[in-house]
Amino acid sequence: MPADAVLQALGTDGRGLSATEAAARLERHGPNRLPEPPRPSALARLARQFANLLIVVLILAAVITALLGHWVDTGVILAVVVLNGVIGFVQEGRAEQALEALRDMLAPRAAVLRDGARLSVDAVHLVPGDIVLIEAGDRVPADLRLIAVANLTAEEAMLTGESLPVRKGLARVAVGAPLGDRAAMAFSGTMIAQGTGAGVVVATGAATQIGQISHMMQSVTVLTTPLIAQMSRFARVLTGFVLVVAALVLAFTTLLRGTPFAEAFIVVVGLIVAAIPEGLPAVLTVTLAIGVQRMAGRHAIIRRLPSIETLGAVSVICSDKTGTLTRNEMVVTRIATARGDAEVAGDGYAPEGTVGGTDDPAWPALGRIAALCNTAQLRHDGSWRVEGDPMEGALLALAGKLGAPWQDRPAPRATIPFDARYRYMAVLDQEMILAKGAPEALLARCDRALGVDGPLDRPAWEGRAEAIARQGMRVLALAHKPHDAATLDHGDLDGGLVLVGLVGLIDPPRPEAIAAVADCRRAGIAVKMITGDHAGTAAAIGRQIGLARPDRVLTGADIDALDDDALIGAADRTDIFARTSPEHKLRLVMALQAPGAVVAMTGDGVNDAPALKRADAGIAMGRKGSQAAREASDLVLADDNFASIAEAVRQGRTVYDNLKKVIAFLLPVNGGESMSLIVAVLFGLILPITPLQILWVNMLSSVALAMALAFEPPERGVMARPPRPAHAPILSRFVLWRVMLVSVLFTLGIFGQFQAAMAWGADLDVARTMAVNTLVAMEVFYLFSVRYRHGASATLQGAQGTPAVLIALAVVVALQVLLTYAPPLRMLFGTAPLSLGQLAACVGAGVLLLAVLEIDKRAAALWRRNPTGESA
Repeated sequence: MPADAVLQALGTDGRGLSATEAAARLERHGPNRLPEPPRPSALARLARQFANLLIVVLILAAVITALLGHWVDTGVILAVVVLNGVIGFVQEGRAEQALEALRDMLAPRAAVLRDGARLSVDAVHLVPGDIVLIEAGDRVPADLRLIAVANLTAEEAMLTGESLPVRKGLARVAVGAPLGDRAAMAFSGTMIAQGTGAGVVVATGAATQIGQISHMMQSVTVLTTPLIAQMSRFARVLTGFVLVVAALVLAFTTLLRGTPFAEAFIVVVGLIVAAIPEGLPAVLTVTLAIGVQRMAGRHAIIRRLPSIETLGAVSVICSDKTGTLTRNEMVVTRIATARGDAEVAGDGYAPEGTVGGTDDPAWPALGRIAALCNTAQLRHDGSWRVEGDPMEGALLALAGKLGAPWQDRPAPRATIPFDARYRYMAVLDQEMILAKGAPEALLARCDRALGVDGPLDRPAWEGRAEAIARQGMRVLALAHKPHDAATLDHGDLDGGLVLVGLVGLIDPPRPEAIAAVADCRRAGIAVKMITGDHAGTAAAIGRQIGLARPDRVLTGADIDALDDDALIGAADRTDIFARTSPEHKLRLVMALQAPGAVVAMTGDGVNDAPALKRADAGIAMGRKGSQAAREASDLVLADDNFASIAEAVRQGRTVYDNLKKVIAFLLPVNGGESMSLIVAVLFGLILPITPLQILWVNMLSSVALAMALAFEPPERGVMARPPRPAHAPILSRFVLWRVMLVSVLFTLGIFGQFQAAMAWGADLDVARTMAVNTLVAMEVFYLFSVRYRHGASATLQGAQGTPAVLIALAVVVALQVLLTYAPPLRMLFGTAPLSLGQLAACVGAGVLLLAVLEIDKRAAALWRRNPTGESA
């Protein structure tokens, strides 16, 4: 709509609203703030930590043991439950703060016209129809339709991904124009880079563009991580199996054996305690926490614990461009003069660097225009930064590289500021007009090029400008003209200008991002760029960072034309998406997830927050990222280094490998304990191990040894294999086979040692003590086997172990010595001292177990190498 029509529709004029009308509208529309969603209480968050089937079964087991008077068993089980709940509450109990971060982005004060007078009011009191005055450095307090502008630009990267400040004007735009093309609007939360203006408030609070993003985030479904989904399925299957077996054992002992119900129930509780790996939730949490600590050392902060493992399953990374793959800093990289093109080297806004090629007589004039036809300033406070327009900061840096004086510049005698109608800026320095602007604006005003006799070959220069633009650069033309008058107006630039040259500016890619993209592609991970910038710029950056298909670009308008089913195929075939809105980014993430891909989304702006929240792994930039993006994410890169993502994937895969090792270690131990009890019940034999002794092993020895596996380093070639399928079972065929085999071996070892001791004349306590120590000895030797899935364990390197393995071994040996010889523990657990010969027999069972497993591992390796054994 025209500005006048907007004022009329909102019932206001250039004098602003009256105080009475503003108060009435505030009552009608509500305050200019985002609504706060209900927050879960601390008690509710704590209760969620126990919503785990394994934990629920343990709680039931604790209740039953308490009813039966077995208070030691009850206390140990409850201690396990409480420990897991506290760890989860501390690690994952932080409330979602993304909406609060968005709310904080609203400006606290605003300059408005009320009854024709300028007032400063709290931004929360703004209402539709208010006239707001804005200037450089202001944060826009509400969505404004501009009614007056003077050289006004706004930084909208947080909303649109646009890398440069956007030039604002008053002209109408087409209905449905992309957010980044709505030049007559100033949006809430964006920053005014330069100039002044006035606008009428058209939306406040939840109705603003930021408010709409806030509403999107409330409706975004946060996905369950692959690990949590797998562990939930695993817990259901394991619990169901254990309960069915327990019910059968209870029926067998009471109905067929005639055992009293209370006595039979104690046996069943022992079976449940033996079968369920009580230490698994704690070891799982610690394994994830170790991955989190390792990532913290790489400046990557994991906000939600399971997210570190999710990164190991990522198959697609969707990355924002500005500030993520690029530096979010403009730099001149190309100069075109009459003599030829030259490449410009340098880092960021530093006025230091080299210009390639031989000296060009046009360079001094080019440097002078870049320095003097400029309103920006460069500051150095540890690093170079720009105050003002980033493109003008890049021109100042170019002036320094060309040897032109750029500091303490004299004020121009006259200035024509940039105007969207003319698309150039000009200053009068001494007796020379210096101008810069869009090539199509200045080339039409140039008669010739510096250093060339004859008229300007305009088509040739236009072709050179287009060639630079096709490389994703913004192109500026620089020109000058002698002028002896003391004034300057647009008429003085209508002709006679001498074209000095063209400059190409770009927000360059991060070198580490290029390497990280290559690492991800080698790991079988697809990398896609989703940006609000223009298609040409996005394609150029895509080529530079090494995307697989940089020549195919899908824009926001293209996405709008596709339904959800069509978008799924298009998203898979395309690596670059340009001119996208927050809605587009969210749709793309959902489209990529639809076929089963595990999607990571990186970003730094408010416009990225909904997609970050929806993604399986949201990755925000910590330094230049908005608070909203950080709070919506799972992982924050404190150094804004895209390369840390590749390291995060490596750590995620390592965490998953170690979790599989932990499960492959714990399940056979519990399986062996359970089978020993079942064999004893079925054949009417004495239990070789009591339920209390099983709890000792499960919660101390097994957990201590399993914890050592959490510290295992990455396996060789961890980044050379493709991502695992998101729905692949955590119990693979190999793990299931190993669980069954080792469970049988543990059962033979426990029961065999117990029966042998009884046959040798040992009393019941000694026989059970030997069975417990045999179980622990087999655990220790099995630990050395499970550390290497394919490689041999019976090697010098395998025997040395890691520091964590050696510490765990020392702890377990000390615990078993106390259990066997300390009188208080002997009385509590029913153990007895063992002789050296008896201890040697226990250790011998562990050595025999390792030998059998090494033979199995070598047979499996031969089977895999056999061309006819592919089904293995």
